Amino acid sequence: MSYSELRESLAAAGADLRARFEAGESVVDLVHARATVLDGILVALWQAHIESLGAALIAVGGYGRGELHPCSDVDVMLLLPDEIPTGSEEPISSFVTALWDIGLEAGHSVRTLAQCREEASADLTVATTLMEARLLAGPEELFTAMQEIISPENMWPSDKFFEEKRKEQIVRHHRYHDTAYNLEPNVKGSPGGLRDIHMIGWVAKRHFGASTRAELVGHNFLSPGQLQRLEDGQAFLWRIRFALHILTGRREDRLLFDHQKKLAEMLGYEDATYTLAVEQLMQRYYRTVMELSRLNEMLLQLFEEAILMDPNAPAEPLNARFQVKNGFLQTSHDRVFRDDPSALLELFLLLQEHPDIRGVSAFTVGLIKRHLYLIDDEFRQNPRNHRFFLSILRASEGVTHQLRRMNLYGVLGLYIPAFGRIVGRMQYDLFHAYTVDEHTLFVVSNLRRFALSRYDEEFPH
Repeated sequence: MSYSELRESLAAAGADLRARFEAGESVVDLVHARATVLDGILVALWQAHIESLGAALIAVGGYGRGELHPCSDVDVMLLLPDEIPTGSEEPISSFVTALWDIGLEAGHSVRTLAQCREEASADLTVATTLMEARLLAGPEELFTAMQEIISPENMWPSDKFFEEKRKEQIVRHHRYHDTAYNLEPNVKGSPGGLRDIHMIGWVAKRHFGASTRAELVGHNFLSPGQLQRLEDGQAFLWRIRFALHILTGRREDRLLFDHQKKLAEMLGYEDATYTLAVEQLMQRYYRTVMELSRLNEMLLQLFEEAILMDPNAPAEPLNARFQVKNGFLQTSHDRVFRDDPSALLELFLLLQEHPDIRGVSAFTVGLIKRHLYLIDDEFRQNPRNHRFFLSILRASEGVTHQLRRMNLYGVLGLYIPAFGRIVGRMQYDLFHAYTVDEHTLFVVSNLRRFALSRYDEEFPH
């Protein structure tokens, strides 16, 4: 095919995907369909320019996973044997030029096997990108040799990989002020966004060799229900991202204020008596990323326990209901909440009273989720629960931290139904930089700072 025919094919495929999206077709199918279209175009260019070199054409990153949104980067690597053929510069240059000539914004790299080894061992980002590689054309033995080079046996064993990836996520969350509830969140990078889902897949692939998240069910790391929530959450975020790319005509992952009303209309939301269409969309977004944040925390905790911790470490009892193992709070048995629902609040008080505890074990986070139904009117009227909650509020340290954790786990909104109604609620104006629940918790945090002497320099009067 000529370049003009390839350009026309690319444009026609884009128009077709947009029409199918507007007709309501599954965004999961569309994201994979776009990758398939690009596969055919890139292989045609490889055949015209590179095939005689014996180089492999490899999709990497998101494209390697077979996931492409309308304006996503198309990242490819040309993999050469260590013995580089004479005169290879010209056909490689013409291949790269052809990508631009047909109007494709592609990221490309050219590496030998030795360079893959050197760069991946020095840079975890390169290693992660190559882990998701997919052979499009060329010698399969070359691709297999690259996979062997970057295997956990040769570099980045699963414990080191997990530790470094966990640090990466913490740094990324800090860039978004450790909250997904900004007025203009990033669908990809914010806490609870698509990167948090990718993180689960990367660690699973490195530790178990799992090619899909569904395989985690077989390893008892996910229940079928949790897997479904992950898949549903990703599909919802994909639909928003797909629409953002169509709306802006470029790679855009930020849910900017100016785009939100148009997105709500594109996605079929309508104004209701008390809530605007845009507010309905954004509340669903915030509640989705809250659920994904909870799943991400729970799964990474499970991975940490499996990869880094001693499964035979002794547990230190705190009381009849809770114990600490490997630094994490956990229930002493799986009937704790059913036998004593008040333990759903007591847990957060114990975390305050023992600041050396690193967090809540993944198993216990799952138990909390499964027993939220116990927080009913009788629970709310129980004087013992009043005492637990007031003790949390009166504590000298960690009040806001525990309220945020209670909100993340779904406890706070059920214990205080009025608060539950504002979880994920946004007000469509530029004055409110966060959702209503997040604003409320910031108010509590700032009031607490007035009372703590170490913040005297902030408000000296």
